[in-house]
Amino acid sequence: MKSVHWHPLARHDVDAAAAWYAGQGGVAVELAFVDALESAIAHLARHSGTGSVRYAELLKIPALRFWPLGKFPYLIFYVEREHQVDIWRVLHAQRDVPAWMGPSE
Repeated sequence: MKSVHWHPLARHDVDAAAAWYAGQGGVAVELAFVDALESAIAHLARHSGTGSVRYAELLKIPALRFWPLGKFPYLIFYVEREHQVDIWRVLHAQRDVPAWMGPSE
């Protein structure tokens, strides 16, 4: 199992999403989001090569992969390293991914 390293933008993404779910559906929905996130991260720590490379060519980041967040419409963007998984962003699937992954963010 690889260790997981969180980029500050990814932490911000998660905090914002969790706050939105808490505001819309209360603590139960927020906790369901956090549980789905933890499950997805555990999967990536064990099987980091399973994510899709769909955005890698478009963004010119060859190692970039993403993994969907279960029943929530979020995508976890990450790069697999030799001994760790770097979580770059956690974005809503309806976002303009290239814009949100760009250097201005």
